[in-house]
Amino acid sequence: MRIIGGKYRGRVLTGFKGWDIRPTSDRVKESLFNILAPEISGANVLDLFCGSGSVGLEAISRGADLVVFNDASKDSLAVLKKNLALIGANAPVYNLDFRAFLERIDITFDIIYIDPPYKSGSGEEALRLIASRRLLNTGGVAVLESDKPFAGEISELVRYDERKYGIAYLTFFSPD
Repeated sequence: MRIIGGKYRGRVLTGFKGWDIRPTSDRVKESLFNILAPEISGANVLDLFCGSGSVGLEAISRGADLVVFNDASKDSLAVLKKNLALIGANAPVYNLDFRAFLERIDITFDIIYIDPPYKSGSGEEALRLIASRRLLNTGGVAVLESDKPFAGEISELVRYDERKYGIAYLTFFSPD
């Protein structure tokens, strides 16, 4: 796992030991940032279910103004904090259940990356909370990573693209 582009390109990140955690692959991350490239510089980014933080760290490397990290796992956040220290970055880090975080946060975002544990169903619930609280700025994008195509509808969000990379699907939403 590494940072693919920007200021910290090539930095190898601390990862998780074992197979219990599924970090976003470099291939998926590279494709994601190729798609989002024009949106990153100066953006407010949320890395929800951040794990090791590789997506948010990539956004920092590529010039995002603010990256906010959240994960319910203290173990994940310990890895994230090592990775933030590795690049000398400071960023807000929250250790909350995604529901509590989305209910509490008073910042709006240009990009929200949602990568819950596969098969948890939490991604759709997170999208509904994001839409109802209007946490996504006009012209912003929410990206859901999952192991299957997105089949639902989210009021106030428009699904405008979906791509498959191996076992991962990236589904893109914009405000209605």
